[in-house]
Amino acid sequence: MLDPALFREDPAAVEAKLAVRGDGLADVLAEVRRLDGERRALIPLLEEARHAKKTIGARIGRAKRDGEPVDALMAAGGAHTATIDTHEGRLEEVEQARSALLLKLPNVAHESVPVGGGEADNVEVRRHGDPPAFDFDPQSHADLGPALGIVDFERGVKLAGTRFTVLSGAGARLSRALIDFMLDLHTGEHGYVEVAPPFLANPTALVSTGQLPKFEDDLFKIDGWDLYLIPTAEVPLANLHRGEFLDRRDLPLLYTAYTPCFRSEAGSYGADVRGLIRQHQFDKVELVAYTRPEESYAMLETLTGHAEAVLQRLGLAYRTVALCTRDMGFAAAKTYDIEVWLPGQGKYREISSCSNTEAFQARRAGIKYRPDGKGRAELVHTLNGSGLAVGRTLIAILENYQQADGSVVVPEALRPYMRGLEVITPR
Repeated sequence: MLDPALFREDPAAVEAKLAVRGDGLADVLAEVRRLDGERRALIPLLEEARHAKKTIGARIGRAKRDGEPVDALMAAGGAHTATIDTHEGRLEEVEQARSALLLKLPNVAHESVPVGGGEADNVEVRRHGDPPAFDFDPQSHADLGPALGIVDFERGVKLAGTRFTVLSGAGARLSRALIDFMLDLHTGEHGYVEVAPPFLANPTALVSTGQLPKFEDDLFKIDGWDLYLIPTAEVPLANLHRGEFLDRRDLPLLYTAYTPCFRSEAGSYGADVRGLIRQHQFDKVELVAYTRPEESYAMLETLTGHAEAVLQRLGLAYRTVALCTRDMGFAAAKTYDIEVWLPGQGKYREISSCSNTEAFQARRAGIKYRPDGKGRAELVHTLNGSGLAVGRTLIAILENYQQADGSVVVPEALRPYMRGLEVITPR
């Protein structure tokens, strides 16, 4: 959530910054302005009525002590009480309405974010490695996996419906190996604390991270329960300290978790429906950081580097791009996407998205610290990133390490997790 003070201190500036985030915000902003104006008008009226009631109360007290009639004063006091009740009720309504509208507004983009209308305006920051050269036509994972007997799309549909998949044999083992490898790297070398969170979250947690109320259609809600299947481990990890004051000496706090992720992918169609690219259920290792505000952009570079390290260890070519204003996620102030090379598609595809949300999530979640240990409290900054999406990493391995005979070489970094298996061959 944006700081409501922004709309009072420099409304034109904040509205100009939001204009580059997307269309359809003008009506919301106009109503926020109107409600904020009504709020500012109500507050002095309420204070005036409270002061008048207090003054009448003092006069009533003196009149009673002096044996003077108090009926008129009591009536005046009652009128002030009624006025106070009216103003307090309306002020609460206005503040609730304003808060509901603020929840619909995206974060303001950092000044370094390129202004643009979509994917074509994203800016490549760097590349690592060269795509493999094949002396045969490389296959898509959607063909390789079933041919190897390790990916079964049909049984996934039979068990749960479209966009669910069964991995078996070396496919299931490869997925588990990737999870263990990523967690070991992030906890053993990058300093993250591993967390095993619930896979369900309450509405408060999802509001805190920005999934609710705007993206409810993308969530799976548990019928009869006020709970949702988590769309990413960012939700529980970024809510671990909800409503807490953190010790400045503990910052930054770094957490990682493996979880399955559940998304309806409402409105997603086209080529990505085939294969493992866009599933309703997928595995991911997530990275989340809590930092002091002045350190958050350095942490964004560090966290992005931690995600890139996974691809480097696996020998996969990738590029990192800075997303433009209209391609970033709702809560992000700045985002880097890491895109891995997929020979089966002949292009780079997103495998991680690393974002600094600044105080956007912390304001919703009430996560603060005291910069000097005792003075005024400030909001922390939160960051998150995939470290990595497991299914898409599995895709990248199948496609980049495929051989002419249809087998797939296991990257050296994963062989200890695969019981020494070096090549996946058809079963």
